[in-house]
Amino acid sequence: MRIIIAGAGEVGSNIAANLAESHEIIVIDTDPEKVDELTYSNDVLSIEGDGTSSVTLREAGIGEADMLIASTDDDETNLVICGTAKTLGDSFTIARVRNANFIETWDRSDGAFGADFMVSTNILTANDIVRVVGLPAALDVDPFAGGLVQMAEFEVSPKSDMAGQTVEEADRFEALTFAALVRNGDVVIPDGETIIEAGNKVIIIGRPDSIQEFSGAVASAETSADAKEIVIIGGSDIGYHTAKLLEERGLSPRLIEQSTDRAQQLAEELQKTVVMEHDATDVDFLVGEHIDRAAAVIATTDSDEKNLLVSLLAKSIGVRRAIAIVEDGEYTDLFEAVGVDVAINPREATAEEIVRLTQEGQIENLSLIEGRQAEVLEIEIDEGSALTGRPIRESMIDFPSEVVIGAITRRRDFIIPRGETIIEPGDHVVLFLATDVLPDVMGLV
Repeated sequence: MRIIIAGAGEVGSNIAANLAESHEIIVIDTDPEKVDELTYSNDVLSIEGDGTSSVTLREAGIGEADMLIASTDDDETNLVICGTAKTLGDSFTIARVRNANFIETWDRSDGAFGADFMVSTNILTANDIVRVVGLPAALDVDPFAGGLVQMAEFEVSPKSDMAGQTVEEADRFEALTFAALVRNGDVVIPDGETIIEAGNKVIIIGRPDSIQEFSGAVASAETSADAKEIVIIGGSDIGYHTAKLLEERGLSPRLIEQSTDRAQQLAEELQKTVVMEHDATDVDFLVGEHIDRAAAVIATTDSDEKNLLVSLLAKSIGVRRAIAIVEDGEYTDLFEAVGVDVAINPREATAEEIVRLTQEGQIENLSLIEGRQAEVLEIEIDEGSALTGRPIRESMIDFPSEVVIGAITRRRDFIIPRGETIIEPGDHVVLFLATDVLPDVMGLV
């Protein structure tokens, strides 16, 4: 496809890097340094200019484009870009927005603002937070096959019984597959004799109940407790949507917001959330309100620095898990290195969601792993697939060794993939694979 990306910030650059190998990419940005950087670092055409300008869009070839992605950091600019693009061609338009009001308007009126699809960064991030909170010790969680399958990533604590076991010894769960280990930043496809070491990240794919059981086993005693006491620090839009989603799941979180006006607004809008007006960097207040007993503290202020500070304060007084929003993707690893359990970058989450939307053909869903070293794909199998009609142990001979079948669903039923399992046309298969073998795999499935 020919795809135009307007906005070469963290989101746009991430999308361009992920799509450059398989699509013709044109990136537009007003910053000449970003344009030059993208030109040299990726196989893309970069244009210095304003994406809201019809002249710039014509220069980028909007009339022949299959898709336009408006990914600047300004909601209104992205909507104007989509609207302008629609006057110049018939490309499929995607707008990245933060303000949920735009999403509500768009939902009520098909094609509003000239956008064929909208990705709400704040709602998307809140969903990521809630999925991670729901699994003790999980670093990442993604649903597949309409929720029948989950992919989850965990770090194995030195206190976990799993540390030092082989994969065969640890594989005592009914309906999940050990897809990969991550060691020192490298993705490793394990076999039964591979030893799971403390500090390894384990990526598993399986039925949600088995993933939940695994979560309890891999978590240390400090993180395996009931995750019902949740405290949100920061009444940002992400904080609000996180509280709202937790309420919908039957929880009653507490939310700390320093601004009097914002705290009052949140208290009126969140019916099951206890809103407290205070400065969350006040340790005496945190201890006095028994925040130290919380299963998780989620830092969702509008400041990366404050999110880091309150997360570390929470850990210092005994909070089991600290989850923090970090807007600058360069700081994500730093947050986790100094003690934050999970750092979530809204821009990275948004880029991954938009990459999902660009997929064609059989790919129903995907998740990017460790800077796209690997991917988890959901694929609907047809009669011509190399996986069809033979036991898995036979069909997988044709595939690269860096491919693992994680799960199968058939007419809304979960099927545990085993060597003798025969995949049928129409089945949905969730695959784990190294990204560099993706073209070979897509040629077979």
